[in-house]
Amino acid sequence: MESKPETKWVACPDCGSNTRTKLRKDTILFHQLVFCPKCKKEFLVNVNAFDVVVVKEGHRII
Repeated sequence: MESKPETKWVACPDCGSNTRTKLRKDTILFHQLVFCPKCKKEFLVNVNAFDVVVVKEGHRII
């Protein structure tokens, strides 16, 4: 039986709430746009093996 890969949610750098973006340990992203439904902000992140680095915080959408 296969085990499920470890996953984590991307947390908003502004309010700390979970976004709707989920990562696996082998996920690699470059300039991925992530939206926080709680504070309505978006930000760019780079991801490599659960290491999330905010590149640029966006502006309020709504």
